[in-house]
Amino acid sequence: MAPRIAFKTKGRIRLLDLADVLAVQAEGNYVSLRHRPNAYLVHESLSSIAEKLKPYGFIRIHRSVLVNILAVEEVQPLPTGEYKLRVKGGKEYLVTRTYKHNLRDLAQLWVGSERPCGYQ
Repeated sequence: MAPRIAFKTKGRIRLLDLADVLAVQAEGNYVSLRHRPNAYLVHESLSSIAEKLKPYGFIRIHRSVLVNILAVEEVQPLPTGEYKLRVKGGKEYLVTRTYKHNLRDLAQLWVGSERPCGYQ
């Protein structure tokens, strides 16, 4: 059975497979769980949910964004030293220099190219 996340929304408790959550984005005092085709607002801090989701393959790529590594389809280096990351469905996120070291966790095996940021 795939791991699931439970959260309260509109007076009900909703259950989602974590594999279906593409990203988590901070929105004020809430986080938005980006789930195709919907997004769900949950009253929790990004730091708190980042700790809870880390064992399930979510990495921080920006001070306000976590992504599910299984949803990442492409990473593109930018001249600024940052990266652009595309997830399933086409949504793109900026990976800031502060968090670019987390990109090494995107794959267990890197072939034919260097890992992002020069990690070996």
